[in-house]
Amino acid sequence: MEQETKSSIYGLRTTANREDQVMDFIISNAQRKKLEVFSVIRPHGMRGYIFLEASNKSDAEQAAFNVPYARGILSKTVEYKEIEHMLEQVKVEMNIKKNDIVEIISGPFKREQAKVTRIDKQKEEVVVELLEAAVPIPITVKMDAVKVIRRESDEEEKAE
Repeated sequence: MEQETKSSIYGLRTTANREDQVMDFIISNAQRKKLEVFSVIRPHGMRGYIFLEASNKSDAEQAAFNVPYARGILSKTVEYKEIEHMLEQVKVEMNIKKNDIVEIISGPFKREQAKVTRIDKQKEEVVVELLEAAVPIPITVKMDAVKVIRRESDEEEKAE
């Protein structure tokens, strides 16, 4: 008989508008320290908090330990039904191909055009090179931070 792992949801206070950075740090901490943190949730429209699903409070605290902008784990656990309405199943449409020309729609390179050089479907990230840059530097961005504006294959068909 398989033993079911019991997990709890812990709230973590963060500095407002720094939730994404805190999430990245927590994910890398949990992987590096091999902690039992099963998911990290950033509820849309709720600033200053993220939620960690972990096997115990110690693992949640260890994942958040020394993380910049993390302000501490809340003393009480959060029931799933309390945050369920904030969660939404998102099916990511993988309509990005290598060599596509994309426009970055969020982040520090917003409105810049770039060429896709690599796609990581598991992490939902793409590696792009800015078109306007004097030296092509690979930049990794989330898939939802870019939109395709031109297909490489379209241009090849026109050229023939």
